[in-house]
Amino acid sequence: MRYLGLDLGTKTLGISITDKTNTLVSPLKVIKFNFEDYNAALNELKKIINDYDIKLVVLGLPKNMDGSIGFAGNRSMQFKSMLENENIQVELVDERLTTKTAEDIVHLNNDNVRNTKNRIDSIAACIILESYLKRCQNDIKE
Repeated sequence: MRYLGLDLGTKTLGISITDKTNTLVSPLKVIKFNFEDYNAALNELKKIINDYDIKLVVLGLPKNMDGSIGFAGNRSMQFKSMLENENIQVELVDERLTTKTAEDIVHLNNDNVRNTKNRIDSIAACIILESYLKRCQNDIKE
């Protein structure tokens, strides 16, 4: 049972995936779509879910620094509903500062500027999925 991590934006969907043992996370792809055309993103995502036999999707939930949910958080909640309407199991993970962390990683590695946005989206998706896996490990330990 493999998992996907998702970093949803207004025009891109960064995707990461676990290995078959759900211990390693790797960037998979960035889906590009027209501004707020989440149906197009969902259609492409469903193909990936079928191709990789995904059982769980971990979606980043952007929150404001005070913990409240704003526009971006509401967008993720709506996308979660779209996924669930397709019988896709979804877990939400607080993604505060994941994009900033991803940007720092990309810049520290001196990645090609031309591919920076895609790399940031993919790495943010990895951070989201890794956060979920760590949370699961902590739940098992307790």
